[in-house]
Amino acid sequence: MMRKAILLLVLAATVSAGYAQGPAITSWLQNTTTTGTYYVQGNSTTIGNGILVNCQKVEYSNDFVYVTATGVPSYPTGPFLDGNMSQAEDQNAIFQIPLNPQANGGAPVNTTPGNIGIFINGVALFDYRDGVAWDPSTNALCGGPGNSPCPGGPGATMDWNRDAIPAEMDGFDCSKGHPAMGNYHHHQNPSAFKLDLNVVSTVCNLYDADGLYAIDPNQHSPLIGYAYDGFPIYGAYGYRNSDGTGGIVRIKSSYQLRNITVRTHHADGTDVDDGPAVGGQYFLGYFREDYEYVANSDDDYLDEHNGRFCVTPEYPGGIYCYFATVDADYNSAYPYAVGPTFYGNASPRTVNSITEPTTVYSAPPVGLTELNWETMDVSVFPNPSSDLIAVQINGMVKNDVQVALIDMSGKQIMTAQINQGQTIAYFDVQTVYSGTYIVQLTSGSNIESQKVILKRD
Repeated sequence: MMRKAILLLVLAATVSAGYAQGPAITSWLQNTTTTGTYYVQGNSTTIGNGILVNCQKVEYSNDFVYVTATGVPSYPTGPFLDGNMSQAEDQNAIFQIPLNPQANGGAPVNTTPGNIGIFINGVALFDYRDGVAWDPSTNALCGGPGNSPCPGGPGATMDWNRDAIPAEMDGFDCSKGHPAMGNYHHHQNPSAFKLDLNVVSTVCNLYDADGLYAIDPNQHSPLIGYAYDGFPIYGAYGYRNSDGTGGIVRIKSSYQLRNITVRTHHADGTDVDDGPAVGGQYFLGYFREDYEYVANSDDDYLDEHNGRFCVTPEYPGGIYCYFATVDADYNSAYPYAVGPTFYGNASPRTVNSITEPTTVYSAPPVGLTELNWETMDVSVFPNPSSDLIAVQINGMVKNDVQVALIDMSGKQIMTAQINQGQTIAYFDVQTVYSGTYIVQLTSGSNIESQKVILKRD
């Protein structure tokens, strides 16, 4: 407890000083040239959408960082196999994120429908909900396509609110995202289904894509975004202990499924209007209220907001952080990122214009830093290969990486690029002769090479 108290004091001093030129300003993926792609159902070839990906401008004042972004990622989006006909559209948004985040000293503030944060590629973060709930007056689902409106209108909180992650599984693309009226977003850890240890969706089989980052269990996960209260969001792995010691572990949610067969009370004992009995379509975990919070004193378990005070690579002095929680198989674990309440003071964070003097932040020249390059984990597989080579970078790719397939005479056979905010590139080698080749990755002055063998029966 003493260690946590000391860390809290460090946090207070750090937050009060602000983060001029700190991670909240420098971590955004900026792009003014690369445009996005998407899939449509039945076509395994991506289609260009002509929309700039990631963030286009970052500027800051003493109190806020302003991020101009389209909301479209560099990885392909779609298709959405639940009948959602929408595609990722340009949101033309300006996000205003506080540089001096403050803890909420009053009653907890619930997360809200729609945007509750922003990933560093400008894509929106939603909480657990999908706008569908149980209406006890009709004993049926309400809200969302095909259902009657919920009492109280869109966004009203009911006694039993549907969890989007299991309920909308068929509607997520390979990168675990989908659009709401063109607003593409993630409810969960933005790492592709195919990269999970237990793959729970087959959408990547035909509509291949990657996510914002790839989980590396040997390294602290990257900073992947900011919640609307201004506190950072990290990926799934971090330091075991909040003071930055203890090695790298999966950071765990303190929520668990309740032991119930009927839905008559909330976890705190409150008697509410009955929901459907547990079973069939309404399996345990279908509704957010099927979970209960069980406090855990171990440092690698999170609090009721899905965060903790801790040291991170970007914040060596410590700060409150949310984590995108997953289970041991990398499958998303409730409450997924932020929530169901905010730790800090949150409010809507989009503005139509900037009304105070700001300084524009220009990202460094293209090229990974030596430190990032040295710690980068690259996998080339399968090896040997007969028809397709995948080049996977674990962690976060913050600058474009050029990838080349080179024969042993030094001749360049094929090229590809892993854009910032992507993790993987492919070479179709069905027409390339058998033999030994070099896969070469280049970013700025940094070069890494690995051998790969093409072998056919």
